[in-house]
Amino acid sequence: MRHRINIYIPPELLRQIADLADRKKLSRSAIVEAAVASFLSPDGADRREAAFARRLDRLSRQVQRIERNVGIAMETLALFVRFWLTITPPLPADAQAAAQLKGRERYEGFVEALGRRLQKGQSFLHEIPEDIDSHSPSDGDTRKANPKISPDDPGSAEE
Repeated sequence: MRHRINIYIPPELLRQIADLADRKKLSRSAIVEAAVASFLSPDGADRREAAFARRLDRLSRQVQRIERNVGIAMETLALFVRFWLTITPPLPADAQAAAQLKGRERYEGFVEALGRRLQKGQSFLHEIPEDIDSHSPSDGDTRKANPKISPDDPGSAEE
């Protein structure tokens, strides 16, 4: 048995209900009944909450991946700079012009090689295992992870 109720709604909402009823070939009562049932359904809130939780979980994983990749990039750059500064002797004044020219050539080659790798979809980060954190030492000492590289003296090798 169905009961009749009278409600007052804005004209724009009534037009939306009528348009939807025409498109779906349903009565306006069926549209309003489905909307009220959905609004009152306890599962509706649970479904929305579950959808939000899935999205937040996905975003959290993406942020973790970004943090990991930035951390790897920063450590790689820091290790390279430390190593380069340690092993590169200063140049005499008469050799600096030739060194700058050679440096420009090498940099152009580097940029070209980088462009080729990126075009092929190759990435250094894909070569690093995802579980790198479980293998890295907890105190940040890289000598335990790789005994051949000393963070204090990047030019030395302990063999």
